[in-house]
Amino acid sequence: MKDIHPTYGPVVVRDQTSGDTFLTRSTVVGTRTLPTITWTDGETYPVLDVEISSSSHPIWTGTARPIERGGQIEKFNRRYGRSR
Repeated sequence: MKDIHPTYGPVVVRDQTSGDTFLTRSTVVGTRTLPTITWTDGETYPVLDVEISSSSHPIWTGTARPIERGGQIEKFNRRYGRSR
């Protein structure tokens, strides 16, 4: 039988925005050559650099600003003149 499944292994994800790192498992390990890092357990793992993760995303960190929908509807009505 053919082996059609990608390689699945441990990888350290490093958030470039916040600098946070965490150890997880991913299939990206078998698809490209990655730099390595020595983790706190003394083992060496490949590093996947990402621009944004749950540690820096506004939705996950609670810094997201809510969008005022009422103001947008009023702005639309003023611009296009909704008649009643």
